Amino acid sequence: MRKPLIFLISKSVRMVTLLVAICFLSFLLLKSSPIDPIQAYIGAEQLNVGPEQREKIAQYWGLDQPFMVQFFNWGSSLLKGDMGTSMIYRQPVSEVISERLMHTLVLMLAAWSLSGVVGFILGIIAAMNRDTWIDRLIKWYCYTLASTPTFWMGLLVLIVFAVWLGWFPIGLSVPPGTLSEDVTLLDRWKHTFLPALTLSIVGVGNVALHTRQKLNEVLESYYVLFAKARGEKGFLLVWRHGLRNIAIPAITIQFAAWGELFGGAVLAEQVFSYPGLGQATVEAGLRGDVPLLLGLVIISTLFVFVGNLVADVFYKFLDPRIREDSSL
Repeated sequence: MRKPLIFLISKSVRMVTLLVAICFLSFLLLKSSPIDPIQAYIGAEQLNVGPEQREKIAQYWGLDQPFMVQFFNWGSSLLKGDMGTSMIYRQPVSEVISERLMHTLVLMLAAWSLSGVVGFILGIIAAMNRDTWIDRLIKWYCYTLASTPTFWMGLLVLIVFAVWLGWFPIGLSVPPGTLSEDVTLLDRWKHTFLPALTLSIVGVGNVALHTRQKLNEVLESYYVLFAKARGEKGFLLVWRHGLRNIAIPAITIQFAAWGELFGGAVLAEQVFSYPGLGQATVEAGLRGDVPLLLGLVIISTLFVFVGNLVADVFYKFLDPRIREDSSL
């Protein structure tokens, strides 16, 4: 009981220090960038706003204060749960993020599950048929996908399944012109499928190659050789002696890939006009919405940290070899 508590406390301290460092660096980079918050706030009314009005806007938002004062003011508001007001949506950043977070979570969870299952199965098939044409075909497929840009794959999926075949809608998360109470679960699934499929196809390669490598190491071990000598072979051999040893590394690499998945979601959401955090990030960057950008940086940092934390917990508490090493 004591070791898990110490582990969680140390991880919490790391998360807090990481968040403080990320917040400071993000704030510094945005202040040093050519983004003009006042210009972003004014928008198309820039010709009707004079220098005096600009100064008043700067005083209202505290933009005329020194850098450290602005950072501490923003940080103190953040600790109170106030992430600021989005300049392009004209509503609190927390509301903008919460509205879009659910869309992104559904998309990423679907893509994460699909890529994990398919990648794991492909890795097992490749290892069981090592150095055959099946193994070479799966490796070629994985290496090709590993170098494929997400936006290009998204465009390809969009052209094939939405334009040529017409099986799925071209974009958005719900049918356009439909009231929210009239949107069915099937409608949401149809609009989520193509972005999720794009992320899944791109994410299969790492899991498949990692699983193949781990299973090859297991199949070359002495206890597997001993099992073969007893007459065990084929999938029964892998089921009894391989799956338990490769399942934890495969799950771990899936959780550790949350950062890449989040980055891929930004591009996939942009291709399919899917209203998630990725599209909000692009809009905030292009239109200079500093409060929203900072809020998205914090959320994405927490998201990636939680993914890595879950991966560490899997290794720490499910793999006895890690527990023994940590007790030394």
